[in-house]
Amino acid sequence: MTTLLPPLRIPRSLLDPSATHLPGADAEGLLTVQIEQHQGLVTGLRPWSGAAGPVPLALTPLVEPHAHIDKAYCAAEPGDDGVLPAPPGSMAEALVANLREMEGRTAERVRRRSGLALERAWRHGLRAVRSHVDSLGPAAAAAWEVLSEVQAAWADRLELQLVALVPLHHWQTPEGEALAARVAVRQGLLGAVVGDPYPSGRADREGLRQLLRLAERHGCGIDLHIDESDRRPGQGVAMLCEVLAEQRSGVPVTCSHASSLALLPDAACRRLADRLAALEVSVVALPLTNQWLLGRRHAATPCLRPQAPIRQLQEAGVTVAVGGDNVQDPWFPGGDHDPLELLRFSVVASHLLPWQRQGLAPFSTAAARLLGLAWDGVLRPGCPADLLVLGAGSWPELLARMPQRRVMRGGRWLPPPEAEAPSPLLADLLR
Repeated sequence: MTTLLPPLRIPRSLLDPSATHLPGADAEGLLTVQIEQHQGLVTGLRPWSGAAGPVPLALTPLVEPHAHIDKAYCAAEPGDDGVLPAPPGSMAEALVANLREMEGRTAERVRRRSGLALERAWRHGLRAVRSHVDSLGPAAAAAWEVLSEVQAAWADRLELQLVALVPLHHWQTPEGEALAARVAVRQGLLGAVVGDPYPSGRADREGLRQLLRLAERHGCGIDLHIDESDRRPGQGVAMLCEVLAEQRSGVPVTCSHASSLALLPDAACRRLADRLAALEVSVVALPLTNQWLLGRRHAATPCLRPQAPIRQLQEAGVTVAVGGDNVQDPWFPGGDHDPLELLRFSVVASHLLPWQRQGLAPFSTAAARLLGLAWDGVLRPGCPADLLVLGAGSWPELLARMPQRRVMRGGRWLPPPEAEAPSPLLADLLR
């Protein structure tokens, strides 16, 4: 039986571009339509011409292109003394805290954290997550086993991609070659850190060459933490472009962070963006963690806030996605795998305009393209009847306050969140 959903205001960029029977978008880039669905698939799109009145804003479920679910929520885990760790505030402090946490990381902790992360992502309206996994150390093998099980358990609900994150030089060792083979069996990606917070040297160039050779041999994509810094602007990305020009492979390459590009003079930044576009290298911008960690100088408010220059990259033709990165861990104390929280923050931090195609794409269609997802997130006959419907009727309402939401998966509404209980911290005040 075909079901006709109530009217919804949907971005025109998320509606079938070949649907010529649909009118043009309004000033907010939105179009009011009714969606026909049958057995979990969209079967038609009808323009709405009914009486004027409040109509909710709706999106297709969004995409998280860069997370760390093996360590998510660990900031909420008390230490041996029963005290929660103080959140670090710098790259160096975060690295020390991360290494300390890894010493006590167990399979059970990874299972608990990743399960909570995906449950929150699912309920918040994400349909795919790419997670980098700390893949060097005593807990690394167990973490991969656990996350492979979690990946399989969630496969019919949410696509989880896994990236092996190690120092770049590790791929030049026999252990690195063995890791690449294991990751390939799990259809994962190869990752590394290029530049800060690790020291960079001449060996990085050969390390990148070896990483490309391994990725080509095993058919794995590459996703790098690169130029996550407020110093030496763009050096890692420039070196990567030189290596790719010499040794271009057919595997997809992603630059995550690329923060220090924003510190280049405009002409130099745009030249590097053109090179990335010509080499078909994608970029994931990570405003939350980068705004938190980078640019700190003697406890002063920074005048420069390094993060990937999203709009310059887009203008050059680079595929750019925006990710949430760290969630309540040593690198960032906040976050909750909520794409609406990320969108609302990024609009301000990055001067994105979600009512324009390029402003919304980093969270939706461009992110889907970067992850190579089967569905691009555009509603058309035959696509999943998946929706993120908001208790807001316009972009200004969404930006004014966090709205309630309902999530549809395969034509069925997920149960709404339970009514929020009063906070124990306020219990005395509410008596």
